[in-house]
Amino acid sequence: MNQGQIVFLNGVTSSGKTSIVEAIQSRSPEFFYVVANDLFEETIGERYLREDYWKYLSEAIIMMYHTAKLFSDHGKHVLIDGILVERPGLEPHYEKVKEIFSGYPLSIVEVFCPLDICRQRNLAREHRSEDQSEEQHKLMARDIGYSYRVDTHENTSEECADLIVGHVFGARTVE
Repeated sequence: MNQGQIVFLNGVTSSGKTSIVEAIQSRSPEFFYVVANDLFEETIGERYLREDYWKYLSEAIIMMYHTAKLFSDHGKHVLIDGILVERPGLEPHYEKVKEIFSGYPLSIVEVFCPLDICRQRNLAREHRSEDQSEEQHKLMARDIGYSYRVDTHENTSEECADLIVGHVFGARTVE
């Protein structure tokens, strides 16, 4: 059985990752499963998040990577909606991603949006702090070997979806 494609959408909150995920799922003839930082954070009990947020979140995110690998092992294409962060006391997530997905068809896509636009998007959402994107940007891993880059300020989510699917599966029209 062929391994499924793994597409890691990496970007700060409000950069447009989830909108791209939804556009890919609605437009692509390939079915993509999704694993997301937000979904895996919800698997952690509140007590543990209060006790040591970054430790337990880091563990859950590493499990998310293994879950994506499992989908790929079963021939299923999977999208990772996440952010590669580096923080003292945590395993370097970018290094873990490279280790876990070694030999797998992985594309890491930079989902870029200017921080001032992310700030505006955060303000429009009631459950995000105004400076959340800037704070995440400070924690984001550096020197990531991206396979591709999209800009959600210059392109719509649908255009970004088409570009990503075209990059992963070769140039073709997405329906």
